[in-house]
Amino acid sequence: MKVNQARLIFLFITVTLDMIGVGLIIPSLPNVVRRFIADEHLVSEYFGYFVSVYAFMQFVASPLLGSLSDLYGRRPVLLTSIFMAAIDYLFMAFAPSLPFLFIGRMISGLTGASVTVCMAYVADISTDENRSSNYGLIGAAFGLGFIIGPALGGFLSAYGPEAPFLAAAFLNILNFLFGVFVLPESFPKEKRRAMDLKRLNPLLSLKQIFKSPIILSFAFAYFLIQLSGLTHPSIWTLYTQHRFNWSTTQVGISLTLVGLLMAISQGWFTRIVIPRLGEHKTVTYCALGNIVAFSLYALADEGWIIYIVMGFSAIFFVGQPAIQSIATKLVPSNEQGEFQGSLVGLTSLASIINPLIATQLFAHFTDKKGIYLPGAPYFFAALISLVAWLVIIRGQKITNTPNQFSS
Repeated sequence: MKVNQARLIFLFITVTLDMIGVGLIIPSLPNVVRRFIADEHLVSEYFGYFVSVYAFMQFVASPLLGSLSDLYGRRPVLLTSIFMAAIDYLFMAFAPSLPFLFIGRMISGLTGASVTVCMAYVADISTDENRSSNYGLIGAAFGLGFIIGPALGGFLSAYGPEAPFLAAAFLNILNFLFGVFVLPESFPKEKRRAMDLKRLNPLLSLKQIFKSPIILSFAFAYFLIQLSGLTHPSIWTLYTQHRFNWSTTQVGISLTLVGLLMAISQGWFTRIVIPRLGEHKTVTYCALGNIVAFSLYALADEGWIIYIVMGFSAIFFVGQPAIQSIATKLVPSNEQGEFQGSLVGLTSLASIINPLIATQLFAHFTDKKGIYLPGAPYFFAALISLVAWLVIIRGQKITNTPNQFSS
C-alpha cells in the first residue's frame, strides 16, 4: 500500500468514526439517561444538555487542537485524540452516575474536534492536482458516518444501552493501532509555530460575517436554515419514541434514511434544481417548503406518515448548498478560507442552541400538567424557516436580485 494512500485511508476512517460516534449514540442516549432518571420530563431536558454540550466542546476545542497541531505536529494530536475517544466511550458505557456521563460527553466533544486536525493533515499532503479529490474523500466520510452511525446505534441498542459505546470504543482502538503503524508526521518542524492565544477564541471565526449588511443578511439566513434543520438530530429519538412508540432500532433506521435522503438531495438534486431555478429562487422556495415540511412532522399522528413527509421534504435539502454558494460569492477569493470558517462557526452555534430549545419545548409540551403538543419543536423549526424566508427576501432586495415571485 502506498504511503499517501494509507494515510488517506486512515484519515477517511478517522472522520467516518467521528461522524459515526455522533450518530451512534443518538438512538440509545435517552435509554442511557433513563438508567439514572425515571422522570421522562427530565430525560428530555438532559438529552438536550448532552447533545448541546458535545457541540459546545467541539466549537471550543477546534481552534485549540488546530493550534496544538501547529505546535507539536499533526500525528501526536490525532493519535492522542483517537485514543482518548476510545477510553471515553468505555468511560460512558460504565459511567456510575449522570454527572460522570455528562463529563464523558464533554470529553467526546473535545476528541471529536480532531476533524480540524484531519483537514490540516490533508492540506499538508495534498498537491494542486489532488487537493479537491482528497477533500472530496473526506467529505464522503462525513456523509458515510452520518448514514452508518444511527443504523448501527439502533441495531446495537437491542443488546443493551451500553453496546453502542463499547462498539465505538473498539472501533477507535483499532483505528488508533492502524494509525500508529501507517501515519507519519506530515507537518515538518521548521514550519511549526508557537501557540497564539488570540487564535484560541472560537468567536473570532465569526468576524467575516459582519463585513457588510448583505454578507450578514445571507450568513444569518444560512444560520437559520442550519438552526431549523438541526431539529431532527435534537429531538427525533425522543419524539418518535414518545409519539409512535418506536424502538431504538426503528429510530436508527429512520435516521439513516434521513441521512441517505440528504446525501441524494445535496449530491444529485442540486445538479437538477439549482441550474433550472437559480440559487436565489431555490433558496426561497426551499425556505417556504421547510415551513410546510416541519409543520407536517409536527402534525403527524402515525409513524408511517413520517416516512411520507421524509420523501416530500427531501428536495428542500438543496437549500443549504444554495445559500452557502450565494454567501460565498459575496466574499473575495483571498478571504474564502476565513469566511468558510465563519460558516462552520455558525453551524456550531446552531448545533449548541437547537438541542437546548427543542428538548425544552418537547419536555414542556409533553408534560401532563400543561398543554399537550409533542410536535412543538417542529413548529419551532417551521417558525425559524419562516424567519429565514423573510431574511432571504430582504437580502435579495438589498442586492437588487429578483425574488421568487419575479419572472
